[in-house]
Amino acid sequence: MIKFLPKLLLLVLLAFPAAILLKGSVVRAQDLTEDEEAEAVDEDVVDDITDEDDEAEVEDDDNAELMEEKEEEEEEALVGEVKASPNADTTILFVKGEDFPANNIVKFLLGFTNKGSENFIVESLDASFRYPQDYQFFIQNFTALQLSTVVSPSKQATFEYSFIPAEPMGGRPFGLVINLNYKDSSGNIFQDAVFNQTVTITEKEDGLDGETIFMYVFLSGLGLLVVVGLHQLLESRKRRRPAPKVEMGTSSHNDVDLSWIPQETLNQIMQSRRDKASPRRSPPKKRQKRSVGSDE
Repeated sequence: MIKFLPKLLLLVLLAFPAAILLKGSVVRAQDLTEDEEAEAVDEDVVDDITDEDDEAEVEDDDNAELMEEKEEEEEEALVGEVKASPNADTTILFVKGEDFPANNIVKFLLGFTNKGSENFIVESLDASFRYPQDYQFFIQNFTALQLSTVVSPSKQATFEYSFIPAEPMGGRPFGLVINLNYKDSSGNIFQDAVFNQTVTITEKEDGLDGETIFMYVFLSGLGLLVVVGLHQLLESRKRRRPAPKVEMGTSSHNDVDLSWIPQETLNQIMQSRRDKASPRRSPPKKRQKRSVGSDE
């Protein structure tokens, strides 16, 4: 027994750590399985939440589509389903071109052609200015022209309409809508948007206004100031110019070489100068002696 004690102790010492290690691994394995179960439960919960979110998104998409369809239906209801007849043609011609001056008359001619086999009754013609970003907002609505004109098949009719854009609308764009309302002999109502575009209202150009008169007066005053300034500048330059120097001839010929002139010629020149320098004296008049006792 004493011989086997060291071996038993050695086996115990070796077996005890192994048992501890095995126990720890088992505990860890149990912990891992619990964590995996928790993770699985969390994944199930997340999947359920994502499924619910997907369903909610699908429902939101469906609701959005329904809302869009409702809005489109409302817009169609607002606009109306009245359209132009395929058996009718319309043309428009602005008398003074597509120029829309503020506070001035704008006139156009509208042509209507009946291409069908039934009579058309042209009821009215109207025009209006709309907000350019949303044509449902009216800016200026003109009076409708009541026509009540019957147009037979293969016939044409021309209508004249005029309106005046408001003066405060000058210089800004607006949507111009011109509608022609008519119906056929069966009672079907039609409406043709003959003109539906954005136009710019031009400002009225008067002959003379306050700004133009002020501009002319200002330019005239400025031109007058420029003329006066140039005149003063020229006068000041004339005053600053020095007086021209006049060269005077020399009276002596000391510095002049006269050796090349003959002496006789020099004498004649000197004599003529002397004669010119000395004044001529007139000869004295002889007095006649009167004899005493003479009658004369």
